[in-house]
Amino acid sequence: MKQHRLAAAVALVSLVLAGCDSQTSVELKTPAQKASYGIGLNMGKSLAQEGMDDLDSKAVAQGIEDAVGKKEQKLKDEELVEAFAALQKRAEERMAKMSEESAAAGKKFLEENAKKAGVTTTASGLQYEVVTKADGVQPKPTDVVTVHYTGKLTNGTVFDSSVERGSPIDLPVSGVIPGWVEGLQLMHVGEKYKLYIPAELAYGAQSPSPAIPANSVLVFDLELLAIKDPAKEDAAAK
Repeated sequence: MKQHRLAAAVALVSLVLAGCDSQTSVELKTPAQKASYGIGLNMGKSLAQEGMDDLDSKAVAQGIEDAVGKKEQKLKDEELVEAFAALQKRAEERMAKMSEESAAAGKKFLEENAKKAGVTTTASGLQYEVVTKADGVQPKPTDVVTVHYTGKLTNGTVFDSSVERGSPIDLPVSGVIPGWVEGLQLMHVGEKYKLYIPAELAYGAQSPSPAIPANSVLVFDLELLAIKDPAKEDAAAK
């Protein structure tokens, strides 16, 4: 299946690259041309993230030209399967190496961060700082809460932020990553925390998006704005 997906991705990129020897020969005026460029751009980024950033655009263009012109293949199917398998293996090795490096960097970060004044480490490994203290109630696992947050990698790169969007979100306490489930129940309404979430309490070895590498420690600036009242919600619905 992975080889088929890779083949499909390369084929899609080839539709954009075919017949284009340089950027100057590409027109991006019509909606179709712009959409075609967008498809190629997104697929190119995806392939680069998978370690496929050295594909030969001329060879890709030649492949699509031969297919459209119904010319004889320059490579046998067996050779193509072997080539796709080699690329896939290389990509998997690259991702595995990145995952190992990310895990090692995350471990080092947490070890150093735990030594900082004001940082508390729980039994699970979650680390947190109380930025703004308040005396509001604490949420239970069954509650739905309203929060504002900014999520970052340890290098400061923001991957998601309700603050930047200008709109807080409602979410079930037990319906989020384990680090949030634990962190939210430590908080009181009105408080702001900084959470340092180990990979095993976040997404682990699975990357939920290209913005969050596998085995990443996640840092959240989290504000607990309110706990939703189910009775009031039901009354409002009626």
